[in-house]
Amino acid sequence: MELRFADLNPVESYHLLIQTVLPRPIAWILSANDDGSSYNLAPFSFFAPVCANPPTFVVSVGKKPGGDEKDTFTNLARDGRCVLHIASVEQLQALNASSATLAYGDSEVERSALALEAFAGSELPRLSQAPVAFACTLQQQVDVGPGGQHVLFLQAEAAYLADDIVLSKEPRLQVGAAELNPLARLGGSEYAALGELFNLPRPE
Repeated sequence: MELRFADLNPVESYHLLIQTVLPRPIAWILSANDDGSSYNLAPFSFFAPVCANPPTFVVSVGKKPGGDEKDTFTNLARDGRCVLHIASVEQLQALNASSATLAYGDSEVERSALALEAFAGSELPRLSQAPVAFACTLQQQVDVGPGGQHVLFLQAEAAYLADDIVLSKEPRLQVGAAELNPLARLGGSEYAALGELFNLPRPE
Protein backbone atom coordinates (compact mmCIF):
# COMPACT_ATOMS: atom_id res chain seq x y z
CA MET A 1 0.00 0.00 0.00
CA GLU A 2 1.24 3.47 -0.89
CA LEU A 3 -0.30 6.62 0.59
CA ARG A 4 0.09 10.34 0.07
CA PHE A 5 -0.59 12.52 3.08
CA ALA A 6 -2.05 15.15 0.75
CA ASP A 7 -4.90 12.69 0.11
CA LEU A 8 -5.60 12.07 3.80
CA ASN A 9 -7.60 14.20 6.19
CA PRO A 10 -6.11 15.08 9.61
CA VAL A 11 -7.88 12.23 11.42
CA GLU A 12 -6.63 9.67 8.88
CA SER A 13 -3.09 11.05 9.13
CA TYR A 14 -3.24 10.87 12.93
CA HIS A 15 -4.33 7.24 12.98
CA LEU A 16 -1.68 6.31 10.42
CA LEU A 17 1.05 7.87 12.55
CA ILE A 18 0.01 6.41 15.91
CA GLN A 19 -0.34 2.90 14.46
CA THR A 20 3.07 2.88 12.75
CA VAL A 21 5.44 4.89 14.98
CA LEU A 22 5.65 2.21 17.67
CA PRO A 23 6.18 1.86 20.53
CA ARG A 24 6.02 5.42 21.86
CA PRO A 25 7.23 6.44 25.32
CA ILE A 26 4.73 8.26 27.49
CA ALA A 27 5.30 11.55 29.32
CA TRP A 28 2.96 11.62 32.33
CA ILE A 29 2.91 15.33 33.13
CA LEU A 30 1.87 16.97 36.37
CA SER A 31 1.29 20.74 36.35
CA ALA A 32 -0.18 23.23 38.81
CA ASN A 33 -3.69 24.58 38.33
CA ASP A 34 -4.28 28.29 38.80
CA ASP A 35 -5.92 27.82 42.21
CA GLY A 36 -2.47 27.13 43.63
CA SER A 37 -3.53 24.00 45.48
CA SER A 38 -4.59 21.36 42.92
CA TYR A 39 -2.74 19.62 40.11
CA ASN A 40 -3.49 18.50 36.60
CA LEU A 41 -2.12 15.15 35.40
CA ALA A 42 -2.17 13.89 31.81
CA PRO A 43 -0.27 11.47 29.54
CA PHE A 44 1.32 12.42 26.19
CA SER A 45 2.88 9.98 23.73
CA PHE A 46 4.09 12.49 21.13
CA PHE A 47 7.19 12.80 23.32
CA ALA A 48 10.95 12.26 23.24
CA PRO A 49 14.27 13.44 24.68
CA VAL A 50 16.00 15.69 22.15
CA CYS A 51 19.15 17.00 23.87
CA ALA A 52 21.46 16.08 26.77
CA ASN A 53 23.17 19.45 27.20
CA PRO A 54 20.97 20.95 28.45
CA PRO A 55 18.72 17.93 29.16
CA THR A 56 15.65 18.68 27.09
CA PHE A 57 12.44 16.88 26.16
CA VAL A 58 9.94 17.69 23.44
CA VAL A 59 6.22 17.12 24.02
CA SER A 60 3.49 17.82 21.48
CA VAL A 61 0.18 18.96 22.97
CA GLY A 62 -3.01 19.20 20.92
CA LYS A 63 -6.44 20.55 21.79
CA LYS A 64 -9.36 19.06 23.72
CA PRO A 65 -12.07 17.39 21.58
CA GLY A 66 -14.12 20.61 21.66
CA GLY A 67 -11.20 22.75 20.55
CA ASP A 68 -10.23 24.27 23.91
CA GLU A 69 -6.64 24.27 25.09
CA LYS A 70 -5.60 21.25 27.13
CA ASP A 71 -5.09 21.97 30.81
CA THR A 72 -1.42 20.94 30.67
CA PHE A 73 -0.73 23.61 28.06
CA THR A 74 -2.77 26.22 29.94
CA ASN A 75 -0.76 25.60 33.10
CA LEU A 76 2.62 25.51 31.38
CA ALA A 77 1.86 28.69 29.42
CA ARG A 78 0.98 30.40 32.70
CA ASP A 79 3.88 29.43 34.96
CA GLY A 80 6.27 27.29 32.87
CA ARG A 81 6.69 24.44 35.37
CA CYS A 82 5.84 20.76 35.32
CA VAL A 83 6.98 17.36 36.55
CA LEU A 84 7.37 14.80 33.77
CA HIS A 85 7.04 11.19 34.94
CA ILE A 86 7.88 7.90 33.26
CA ALA A 87 5.23 5.43 34.34
CA SER A 88 5.76 1.72 34.78
CA VAL A 89 3.31 -0.94 33.62
CA GLU A 90 1.95 -1.10 37.16
CA GLN A 91 0.56 2.44 36.73
CA LEU A 92 -1.44 1.58 33.58
CA GLN A 93 -4.90 1.97 35.10
CA ALA A 94 -4.12 5.27 36.80
CA LEU A 95 -2.34 6.66 33.73
CA ASN A 96 -5.20 5.71 31.41
CA ALA A 97 -7.74 7.22 33.82
CA SER A 98 -5.81 10.50 33.78
CA SER A 99 -6.37 10.81 30.02
CA ALA A 100 -10.08 11.60 30.53
CA THR A 101 -11.23 15.05 29.40
CA LEU A 102 -12.22 16.98 32.52
CA ALA A 103 -13.19 20.57 33.23
CA TYR A 104 -10.27 22.82 34.08
CA GLY A 105 -9.38 22.58 37.77
CA ASP A 106 -10.92 19.11 38.19
CA SER A 107 -7.81 17.29 39.40
CA GLU A 108 -6.94 13.88 37.96
CA VAL A 109 -4.59 13.40 40.91
CA GLU A 110 -7.44 13.74 43.39
CA ARG A 111 -9.82 11.62 41.31
CA SER A 112 -7.31 8.75 41.18
CA ALA A 113 -6.25 9.15 44.83
CA LEU A 114 -2.61 9.18 43.67
CA ALA A 115 -0.09 10.01 46.37
CA LEU A 116 2.24 12.99 46.01
CA GLU A 117 5.48 13.79 47.77
CA ALA A 118 8.03 16.57 47.83
CA PHE A 119 10.56 16.57 45.01
CA ALA A 120 14.00 18.00 45.77
CA GLY A 121 14.90 20.62 43.19
CA SER A 122 11.27 21.21 42.22
CA GLU A 123 8.59 23.61 43.38
CA LEU A 124 6.02 20.98 42.39
CA PRO A 125 5.56 17.55 43.96
CA ARG A 126 6.02 14.25 42.15
CA LEU A 127 3.87 11.12 42.03
CA SER A 128 5.05 8.79 44.78
CA GLN A 129 4.66 5.59 42.78
CA ALA A 130 6.20 6.68 39.47
CA PRO A 131 9.73 5.25 39.19
CA VAL A 132 11.15 8.24 37.27
CA ALA A 133 10.40 11.95 37.48
CA PHE A 134 11.96 15.06 35.95
CA ALA A 135 11.35 18.59 37.22
CA CYS A 136 11.06 20.66 34.05
CA THR A 137 10.69 24.25 32.90
CA LEU A 138 9.24 25.39 29.60
CA GLN A 139 12.01 26.78 27.38
CA GLN A 140 10.36 27.17 24.00
CA GLN A 141 7.03 26.74 22.23
CA VAL A 142 6.62 26.08 18.52
CA ASP A 143 3.10 25.94 17.06
CA VAL A 144 2.66 23.52 14.16
CA GLY A 145 -0.15 23.20 11.64
CA PRO A 146 -3.57 24.85 11.31
CA GLY A 147 -4.97 22.88 14.25
CA GLY A 148 -2.83 24.69 16.80
CA GLN A 149 -0.59 21.80 17.87
CA HIS A 150 1.85 23.09 20.49
CA VAL A 151 5.35 21.59 20.44
CA LEU A 152 6.90 22.30 23.84
CA PHE A 153 10.58 22.11 24.71
CA LEU A 154 10.99 21.24 28.39
CA GLN A 155 14.36 21.53 30.13
CA ALA A 156 14.94 19.13 33.02
CA GLU A 157 16.31 20.79 36.17
CA ALA A 158 16.24 17.77 38.51
CA ALA A 159 15.56 14.04 38.35
CA TYR A 160 14.22 11.36 40.67
CA LEU A 161 14.98 7.66 40.18
CA ALA A 162 13.48 4.94 42.38
CA ASP A 163 16.27 3.06 44.15
CA ASP A 164 15.13 -0.32 42.84
CA ILE A 165 15.65 0.63 39.18
CA VAL A 166 19.25 1.84 39.66
CA LEU A 167 21.66 -1.02 38.92
CA SER A 168 24.90 0.91 39.48
CA LYS A 169 26.25 4.44 39.93
CA GLU A 170 29.89 3.83 38.91
CA PRO A 171 31.63 4.15 36.49
CA ARG A 172 28.39 5.64 35.15
CA LEU A 173 24.77 5.60 36.15
CA GLN A 174 22.99 2.48 34.91
CA VAL A 175 19.20 2.15 35.07
CA GLY A 176 17.69 -1.28 34.48
CA ALA A 177 15.12 -1.30 31.68
CA ALA A 178 13.46 -4.45 33.03
CA GLU A 179 13.38 -2.98 36.53
CA LEU A 180 11.86 0.26 35.25
CA ASN A 181 9.35 -1.74 33.17
CA PRO A 182 8.12 1.36 31.32
CA LEU A 183 4.69 1.63 29.80
CA ALA A 184 4.53 2.33 26.06
CA ARG A 185 1.75 3.60 23.80
CA LEU A 186 0.55 1.92 20.62
CA GLY A 187 -2.36 2.75 18.30
CA GLY A 188 -6.01 3.00 19.31
CA SER A 189 -6.51 1.98 22.93
CA GLU A 190 -3.48 -0.32 23.01
CA TYR A 191 -0.52 -0.11 25.36
CA ALA A 192 2.57 -2.30 25.59
CA ALA A 193 5.30 -3.49 27.94
CA LEU A 194 8.92 -4.04 26.94
CA GLY A 195 8.79 -7.71 26.02
CA GLU A 196 12.08 -9.37 25.01
CA LEU A 197 15.26 -7.32 25.50
CA PHE A 198 18.38 -7.45 23.29
CA ASN A 199 21.94 -6.39 24.10
CA LEU A 200 24.02 -5.71 20.99
CA PRO A 201 27.20 -3.58 21.26
CA ARG A 202 27.78 -0.95 18.58
CA PRO A 203 30.53 -1.76 16.09
CA GLU A 204 33.81 0.16 16.36
